[in-house]
Amino acid sequence: MEPDTTPSTLLHICSRDEWESARAAGEYRAPSLAEVGFIHLSAPYQAHLPANRLFAGRTDLVLLHLDPAALGAPVKWEPGVPTDPESMRFPHLYGPLPLAAVTAVTDFVPGPDGSFAPLEAN
Repeated sequence: MEPDTTPSTLLHICSRDEWESARAAGEYRAPSLAEVGFIHLSAPYQAHLPANRLFAGRTDLVLLHLDPAALGAPVKWEPGVPTDPESMRFPHLYGPLPLAAVTAVTDFVPGPDGSFAPLEAN
């Protein structure tokens, strides 16, 4: 489901190395930008879904916490994959991610079983 309003923070999952490369380059261009035309984002309540599907067991990940107002490119809420909860939509950024939109970077590590838990509400 798409939220009634955009959350105050959106998230992007990437490796520490990808983040360091982005800092050196001055912007972040996920491989998906060239492949499908957008960068996958999540609302905080969604981040564990793509993390478990794509990154289970990885311990080299960070969450980029993003200010939606500073993204500088359109964000569209679109369907994920059929195994996601019914009617859930995910934010997709249709352009590069400016470093100025990143408000925090936090480690994102799985539990002992290799899976990612839902993020706690703050």
